Amino acid sequence: MTLLLRRYGKTAAMAVAGFVGDSPMFLMDYLLRFLRVAVMLSIWRTILAGRGPVSGMTLSAVLTYTLIAEVFAEQLTCRTELVWAFWDGSIATRFLKPMGVFAQFTAEMLGRWAFGFCLFSLPLLLCASLLGVNPLPASGAAGLLFLASLALGVSVGLTLEYISAGLAVGLEMYPYVLSQARAALATVLSGAFLPLALLPWGLGKVFGWLPFASMASAPLRIYTGTGDPLWLLAVQAGWSALLWPVAAWLWRVNRERMVSYGG
Repeated sequence: MTLLLRRYGKTAAMAVAGFVGDSPMFLMDYLLRFLRVAVMLSIWRTILAGRGPVSGMTLSAVLTYTLIAEVFAEQLTCRTELVWAFWDGSIATRFLKPMGVFAQFTAEMLGRWAFGFCLFSLPLLLCASLLGVNPLPASGAAGLLFLASLALGVSVGLTLEYISAGLAVGLEMYPYVLSQARAALATVLSGAFLPLALLPWGLGKVFGWLPFASMASAPLRIYTGTGDPLWLLAVQAGWSALLWPVAAWLWRVNRERMVSYGG
């Protein structure tokens, strides 16, 4: 177990080093993200100023929701480098390493997250008061349950990542197509960009049952105290338990049909 953990830790560290070397403009990306959250906070203040709770969400809750959504943006969207591994052919070498393919991509993802959390997420939290936002969870219990919900959300996100890869191989499609389609759906359905409760015609309640909502909306609603934690956690756990066997099966039956560029 110690050796296995050391391997994953080394993989994560290599991902951090590669991220810095391959993305010299990462600081500009972080600056643009900071400007984006500042603009979104201004928009919500303009829209909700002087109004009471809207669909159970106060202005303060919406501002905290928006800030925390950006702080944990990478975790709530949960993307690996699997698509690019298909493109450059490096997916072939993954099978030669003494670790599971899923575990390799997950470890690299965690390494990139650690880098981004230190250079962007923590500074954004420290600047919350300057932006006029209370970054604290609704309660201590909400903060603890948020961590559990975030872990389940990441689990669901990983299943969707590997399911889309398995479908791309099985259907002989360019993985980038399914990846972009999934990203587009997640933008609308996950609640990471726009709280589902604020959608018209009760669409938020419908979308709340989908796995995309388990990735982002559920953790954020728990953090802000705008949803039933037990129900949200139960839905997340259900999707995670349902989708992991599907992801493993799709990969198992389709991986020998895999074709990639470059290798």
